[in-house]
Amino acid sequence: MRNRHLSALFAKHAHIDARLRAEVIRPNPDFTVVSRLKKEKLRIKEDISGIK
Repeated sequence: MRNRHLSALFAKHAHIDARLRAEVIRPNPDFTVVSRLKKEKLRIKEDISGIK
């Protein structure tokens, strides 16, 4: 169960990272979205660290 949760968090982290990279390379990035994605990515990273 723990491994499944950890795998889901890693997948979510990777998905958010991809969305963040896509937003940043846009010609006119929305920095509100960038900030929100960075915060969400950090929260997930902290969750992952707490489980390990």
